[in-house]
Amino acid sequence: MHLSFALFADAANLSQEGKLNVMGVFDAVQVGSLPAVHPRAHLVLRLKGGRADAGTHQLTLRWTNPRGDEVWSTTGELNVAIPPAGALDMDVPLIAAVDLPLEIVGIYVMHIDLDGAPTAEVPLHVRTAGLTTGPTVPMGVMGSGDFGHGMVS
Repeated sequence: MHLSFALFADAANLSQEGKLNVMGVFDAVQVGSLPAVHPRAHLVLRLKGGRADAGTHQLTLRWTNPRGDEVWSTTGELNVAIPPAGALDMDVPLIAAVDLPLEIVGIYVMHIDLDGAPTAEVPLHVRTAGLTTGPTVPMGVMGSGDFGHGMVS
């Protein structure tokens, strides 16, 4: 199973037909003051897999601040059904409504692990009114370059 995309949005849902609807994609927020909480951001993931991927998978989300400190994490199980006969692959959309605690200006990162393996990192740039730069961590904090800016491998 692999992740085809991961992003933050204002809203997301699945239609009756199973279509993934995403509205208000963002990678930066501006807040009046800090600390603050960005309430109910939607982390939207689209997993792709085949028949061999049916079964239970472990998904871990870790929210880190610009210093690289873990602010919170959660782990859950994702149960994937066998695709219908004749289907070559399947989409497994996942929408997680999360509150994002924001302590300082800089680049926060949502780390996504699938079955214990780092799978993606989704950055969020946090700014305050009237402050365009601040004590941020260099982009290298996101790793070897394999996962920057919501891109996945």
